[in-house]
Amino acid sequence: MARGRPRQGGRDVLAKSAEFIGWALAGLEREIAQTRERLAALNAQAATLRAKVGKKAPVAEPARRQPRRRRLSAAARKRISEGMRRRWAERKKRKRS
Repeated sequence: MARGRPRQGGRDVLAKSAEFIGWALAGLEREIAQTRERLAALNAQAATLRAKVGKKAPVAEPARRQPRRRRLSAAARKRISEGMRRRWAERKKRKRS
């Protein structure tokens, strides 16, 4: 035995559901049309702003930051240079002996 309310007529339910689907589709198509109109208006505004600024449409490129370079003082460069000369001299001395 089936539970719940007894079915009245299968055709009425199908007709009503088809009608609801039609309404839903009409609503969606209306939303799509409104969205397209909004998009066209925004594109027109963007074009007028670009014309005022005098620039072309922006190209989506990630901003590249240059790595920061450290600057050594003259005294620091001199200390490093002297230290390397000392190490090279010691290495050369060891190779000869």
